[in-house]
Amino acid sequence: MKHLVVNGLRLEYRDYPATVAGRPELLLLHEGLGCVAMWRHFPEKLAAATGCRVVVWSRAGYGGSQAYAEPRNTRYMHREAEEALPALLAELNIDRPLLIGHSDGGSIALIFAGAFPGVPRGIAVLAPHEFVEAETLAGIREARTAWQTTDLPQKLARYHHAQTERVFSDWNDCWLSPPFRDWNIEEYLPRIRCPVLAIQGEDDEYATLRQIDAIAEQVPGTQLLKLANCGHTPQRDQEAAVLDALTAFVARC
Repeated sequence: MKHLVVNGLRLEYRDYPATVAGRPELLLLHEGLGCVAMWRHFPEKLAAATGCRVVVWSRAGYGGSQAYAEPRNTRYMHREAEEALPALLAELNIDRPLLIGHSDGGSIALIFAGAFPGVPRGIAVLAPHEFVEAETLAGIREARTAWQTTDLPQKLARYHHAQTERVFSDWNDCWLSPPFRDWNIEEYLPRIRCPVLAIQGEDDEYATLRQIDAIAEQVPGTQLLKLANCGHTPQRDQEAAVLDALTAFVARC
């Protein structure tokens, strides 16, 4: 595992080199409880399938990355998209990335693409959120119950170590807080100018397909992929289909 300092915080990352010249550089943005290690072997498979350089990192407070001193608020994804991600790109000397984000990471990618429309070559979002649905809150409440009644804390501790309790509570408490009911990033969608691929499972336990339909309605040319027998983690539940779609998307970009 490599490390770099971004905005004063030491972050862990992995960097898979390109094997084909001239391909875009791919950055993977993890979910709300994720980190580098929780992508498992997906980044290296993506690098092999596309020939691209693939960079995956743990955001501040996740995995082995240093946490922010202050508590999380409802604009934590805006902070990542508008402050942390540009600083990370500068440290990595990447000018025009292709972003691939899962869940929270997908929302961060959408905000970034709307805030900096001339920067990304493209964005692929897997199970992103642009607004809060009843299904989202129900899934997050179920996650809280699992945290209290199952071995979920021990499972997450394999990846987040001493930060595990904060990782879970920051995510869960924020999404279930009353101010977060009004969270919405749809204002960024009409500003996006790059190609967009939006992927979601038909059995997503945290959202309805309305999430990616809303992207297509507001970003012309958006490509949608709705996967049967697939929950909130398409890259795990339908890995082959997602790799095929991403490989074709990279070629399109």
